[in-house]
Amino acid sequence: MSSVDYEFSNFHSLSINETLTLLKTDVDTGITSKDEVNRRRTENGDNSLGDDSKIDYKAMLIHQICNAMILVLIISLVISFAIQDWITGGVITGVVVINVIIGLFQEYKATKTMNSLRALSSPNAVVIRNGQNEIIDSKEVVVGDICVVKVGDTVPADLRLIEGKNFETDESLLTGESLPVPKSLIIYMNKEADTPVGDRLNLAFSSSTVVKGRAKGIVIKTGLHTEIGKIAKSLQDDAGLISRDPSKTFFGNAWKTIKDTTGAFLGITTGTPLHRKLSKLAVLLFWIAVVFAIVVMASQKFEVDKGVAIYAICVALSMIPSSLVVVLTITMSVGAAVMASRNVIIRKLDSLEALGAVNDICSDKTGTLTQGKMVAKQVWIPTFGTIRIGDSNEPFNPNIGDIEVIPKVSPFEYSYNESEDVGIIRSFKEKYLNGELPSGMDSNLFRQWLEAASLANIATVFKDKESDDWKAHGDPTEIAIQVFTAKMNLPRSVLTGENFGGDESERNNEKSDESEVPFEHYAEYPFDSTIKRMSAVYKSKVDNRYEVYTKGAFESVLKCCGKWYVKGSEVSELREEDVETIKKNIDILSSEGLRVLAFAKKSYRCDDVSEEELEMLKSKRSEVEEDLIFLGLIGIYDPPRPETAGAVKKFHQAGINVRMLTGDFPGTAKAIAQEVGILPTNLYHYPKEVVDIMVMTGSQFDKMSENEIDELPVLPLVIARCSPQTKVRMIEALHRRDKFCAMTGDGVNDSPSLKMANVGIAMGINGSDVAKDAADIVLSDDNFASILNAVEEGRRTSDNIQKFVLQLLAENVAQALYLIVGLCFQDESGKSVFPLAPVEVLWIIVVTSCFPAMGLGLEKAAPDLMDRPPNDSKHGIFTWEIIVDTFIYGMIMAASCMGSFTTVVYGKGDGNLGYNCNREYSSSCHLVFRARSAAFATMTWCALVLAWEVVDLRRSFFRMQPETDTPFTQFFKDIWSNKFLFWSIIFGFVSAFPVVYIPVINDKVFLHKGIGYEWGIAIAFSVAFWGGCELYKYGKRLYYKKQNMASDPEKDLEKSSRKDPFEAYSTSATIQTELYITKKASY
Repeated sequence: MSSVDYEFSNFHSLSINETLTLLKTDVDTGITSKDEVNRRRTENGDNSLGDDSKIDYKAMLIHQICNAMILVLIISLVISFAIQDWITGGVITGVVVINVIIGLFQEYKATKTMNSLRALSSPNAVVIRNGQNEIIDSKEVVVGDICVVKVGDTVPADLRLIEGKNFETDESLLTGESLPVPKSLIIYMNKEADTPVGDRLNLAFSSSTVVKGRAKGIVIKTGLHTEIGKIAKSLQDDAGLISRDPSKTFFGNAWKTIKDTTGAFLGITTGTPLHRKLSKLAVLLFWIAVVFAIVVMASQKFEVDKGVAIYAICVALSMIPSSLVVVLTITMSVGAAVMASRNVIIRKLDSLEALGAVNDICSDKTGTLTQGKMVAKQVWIPTFGTIRIGDSNEPFNPNIGDIEVIPKVSPFEYSYNESEDVGIIRSFKEKYLNGELPSGMDSNLFRQWLEAASLANIATVFKDKESDDWKAHGDPTEIAIQVFTAKMNLPRSVLTGENFGGDESERNNEKSDESEVPFEHYAEYPFDSTIKRMSAVYKSKVDNRYEVYTKGAFESVLKCCGKWYVKGSEVSELREEDVETIKKNIDILSSEGLRVLAFAKKSYRCDDVSEEELEMLKSKRSEVEEDLIFLGLIGIYDPPRPETAGAVKKFHQAGINVRMLTGDFPGTAKAIAQEVGILPTNLYHYPKEVVDIMVMTGSQFDKMSENEIDELPVLPLVIARCSPQTKVRMIEALHRRDKFCAMTGDGVNDSPSLKMANVGIAMGINGSDVAKDAADIVLSDDNFASILNAVEEGRRTSDNIQKFVLQLLAENVAQALYLIVGLCFQDESGKSVFPLAPVEVLWIIVVTSCFPAMGLGLEKAAPDLMDRPPNDSKHGIFTWEIIVDTFIYGMIMAASCMGSFTTVVYGKGDGNLGYNCNREYSSSCHLVFRARSAAFATMTWCALVLAWEVVDLRRSFFRMQPETDTPFTQFFKDIWSNKFLFWSIIFGFVSAFPVVYIPVINDKVFLHKGIGYEWGIAIAFSVAFWGGCELYKYGKRLYYKKQNMASDPEKDLEKSSRKDPFEAYSTSATIQTELYITKKASY
């Protein structure tokens, strides 16, 4: 055989014969040659998603060690052991080990993503080869095989169907939609049209599950070339560090390769914004530390003895926040534990901080924004009226949900009725059952419709005796209809005497005695995907009739109808204009996002039915389903979760856009989006071109080039019928607009976008293992509103990280400045006298950094946290305010410590700096040792005071809640609210005293002496530092108040206090944005 075209993909547009010819196979014999099978496997590869690869632990270990923060910690570790500080060295060793182990575990978990995908593949497949059925390993399936599948099978490869009987598959893994997909042999004649994956009904896709019927198909794609394979391939990280850009020169590619490799090695180009920022900070501090060490040695004219070397190392170490990583890890671990209690599982700790910067959330619809369960919403019965069913939190519970009726008014008439009062009747169920409906409403019409809805239905709804919960079995659509009939006390069990268990028989007074039940089952024609309807034949014992009840897609049922009811129970011929009237009502229901089904019936008097006709009722479907009487319509939809609308509103208030990316139809997606607040309800206020941008289909979006997408003034809020690639392209488009986005999802189809998003959020209950492994966080309750908890906790964590990073770095700046300036103090021999001994510096780092920083990490969320805009993802925690604060606080602290030292030496003392005071105590060093004690106490206390000052970056420490009703006691409540921080600061304050007085430790280890009046000097300069901090924050408050001042107070009063999440979509805002983007693109 000649070579097969493996690249062709539009098989849905080919006929069966065209497909057979293209793939060079035969429908009856399949591939006849074993050599041909082997050749095709060789050319196109095995039908698998890739071989299981062994985990390279050595490579993982190197990856975890080779990043800037860990390398700096290792250098700190070496330095600590070099100066024989075993305690600090041991602590840093523990930090390194913990971080590496956590990193190894996370990377090991990440490798399971592909394995989870591979597990979806069917282990065996039934194929026709050489005219014989063969059961083979699914890996051996090749393009051109004729494959046979039946109920319960997993489809082994992408198939072009050639035969099918009531064939339906579950494609939720690909499309995200929970309803089974009825397949057909239809040919899509428009070969140029880009038909979405979910609409290719003549194809069955690899890894989907057969839920009904059986089929035969031609294998058209295998392995990574299948639709599920494309997802698997997108999860593989093929982007290497070696640049091979043809537009660049050799030297350009070489430079980019070196740059990318170095950046990845140090962690400054990979990971979350926090990870990148800290890696860059670590690199910067490392080089500053090296420079400072050189400065120390240069000040001694490079005559380096052991004392100078230790001091140089000490100055360098003072610039490295060695406790930062461990405090960060502990803070995030605590945050993760808090999140777990709020139904959010953190898989990657870095994502906790990243959540605070999220400004766009792209969400799947089915099962995420909605409940994933169908419910009846509206019923229309001609001449009777329109019945509306209220929302319910329990879709299977028939006892809840209000029901009302609009008498004699159709959905179409109601939507165009300008009258304020159309006579809506509340409590319809009670009035119907009690016979209290208005005289013009023929309740028999509704009874007939109820019987059709109940009997042309094989779903069951029952109350489980053990759990006391309502449960259901069957197709989701039929369940929704059966629940409604149960609401009206007329489920199938009442009509037929069937018992489904639970308490249903008691609730509905079910009659199990066959002589008493009104209907006896006679025949049934199951749902056929080719004609999209089903029928059931029952014998009515009450009316002595054979009743035929039909239910199905409206277009299918209408073809079978020849009559309908007019003017009460009068039957009239169904004319063309009547069909148009019905279709208008269908359009209205569809526009509200409802899936519309139609019902019909006809009757035969038992006395008039011959034996031939009885046999016809059992065997001749075409005759049974003709000349039916149209009964009415039902609109069903997948309702939003009750909390979704509130969550979307709060996201908008927090400055976060919510977008819906779904595989559902545009009408349904648009209606749900409006209901939950993703789209404005008053779309008629917006220009048509803007509405067209707000709501797009996947095909429309995918046809646009990147430039065309970037030229859109705003990105769509809703994309319907979208494929996995559409979701990925949306994430890419958001990234090009510098958006920091999160993606929620539950199916395998969401995995690529979950991985590409800045924060991937998977559903824990209904989510696939693949989605969970690809995500950063998992919602254990599948509740969209839980994402609010995640964002709030993410913002709180970001705020707290910002606080303790400020405290740690300000302290590092203070120590470095103080020690460098201290080089000016020289003794009789010309050697610099250390204003703080090396062990004093390390003690201050350990006591004032670690535990207070942990306490800051536990600070509660600010009251206005969710009213602020999202954090800046570019700057992360290192905003200009934080950078300026770091240097200001550091300089004030260094000045306070220098004031303590110089006051003791030069103010009260005679300025004698002694001899060899860096090594041991002597009588000449008495003044220096006492000055060190004062400076040591001042540095310790100032660092601890700073921990309290940074609890609020702008408000006074003594008035953090100015609106309080208890101003005199609020201060004490505030400092006591965080007990861990309170006691860590108290411990740090008290720890200065014993260290100064304990013999041997004070003069041999810390190189300082017990003091007296110097305590007063230390306290005075600590209070001065506190006052300096408060004065600085007062200046900040004045500055930001001026920045936020309105230029036009009258105009400011007119501003609405509510944020408009759709402001960017207004005509003026759209034009402005368009001009800005066009200008930007011209550069």
